[in-house]
Formats: sequence, C-alpha cells, structure tokens
Amino acid sequence: MTPFLTGFGASLGLIVAIGAQNAFVLRQGIKRVWVLPVVLVCAASDAALIFAGVAGIGALLEAAPGVLEVIRWAGVAFLAAYAVFAAKRAVRPGALTAAEAGGNGTLLSVLGTVLAITWLNPHVYLDTLVLLGSLANAQGDGRWLFGLGAVTASALWFPLLGFGARSLTGFFARPASWRALDGGVALLMAGLAVMLAFGG
Repeated sequence: MTPFLTGFGASLGLIVAIGAQNAFVLRQGIKRVWVLPVVLVCAASDAALIFAGVAGIGALLEAAPGVLEVIRWAGVAFLAAYAVFAAKRAVRPGALTAAEAGGNGTLLSVLGTVLAITWLNPHVYLDTLVLLGSLANAQGDGRWLFGLGAVTASALWFPLLGFGARSLTGFFARPASWRALDGGVALLMAGLAVMLAFGG
C-alpha cells in the first residue's frame, strides 16, 4: 500500500493549498448553491488529469510548451475577469447575505465557471500531469496504485471543503462577511493572474 499512501499524501499536499479552485468551491459551499455538481466536476477533473499523468501524457505536454503558454494566457484573462467581478461584489452597497446568495447562479453558469477555473489553470497540468505523473512513474509497477491514492485524496478533499463550508453559514449571515470574503477572493484571483502573467 506504500504507493497508494505516497500518492494520497502527494496529491493532498498539492490540492489543499488555497487557490482559485478551492476559493470557488468554498464560496459555493458557503452559499449552498450547486455544491454537489461543483465538487463532482473538481474531483472528476482531477481524476482525469492524474490518471493521464500516470499514463505518461505529462511527458508529451513537456515536449509541447506552446500548449501550456496558450493555457497560461487564457488563465490570466479569466482570473483577472473573475477578480474584477469579485471586487464589484465586495464594494457594492447591497452585499449578499447567505440566504440571498443561495438564489443566484444557474447550474450552467456555475459549471462553466468551475470548469474554466480548473482547466484554464496551467498549474493544474504541471501539478497533475507532470509532477504527479513523474512521481507515479517512479513507483514502477505501483504507479497505478499511486494514481489511485492521488485520486482518492482529491475525492475526499473537495466534498470536505464544499460541504464543510456550511458550518460557516452563520458567520456569513452578515453582509460585511460576504464583502470581506469577496474582497479576499478578488485579491487572490488578481494575485494569481499576476503570478501567471509574470512568473510563467
């Protein structure tokens, strides 16, 4: 079971860090809007990317850096736009309360956002396809067990984050709390956009 536990630990270490995807899952969990579909999309996306990395696609991606470059700039544009929208929510007078927040966002718009946040982030390809793929293939015959461990960590983390966020609903019953959250999300997304633009 060592490859499984190694994969579990490596994956958990990568996905627990606060980033665009986790911030979005957390916000949906607090709002209690389409949490299950968001969690399923995140976990399924991770599983597809991790298993692709185990299968060796990460090596092909490293050989085609132009693909990552296109994804990088698309990610910069998306994160910057998301930061602007979050900032507008933070500064507008009638900030949403937790109860009011539950009524906004169609399923298609929420799924479109989470898919964009997930698949337009070049770091997800580096983390899953390249890094986890390399670690998995170093396990030899245990590489698929490593991949299974990594996928299991992701499958546990996203429901924990999305549904666990409900415990914060009382705190977010105040409009000021939503404004603080959106302000933090705006800064995070803007920071990630700058990092992607100038650190790539």
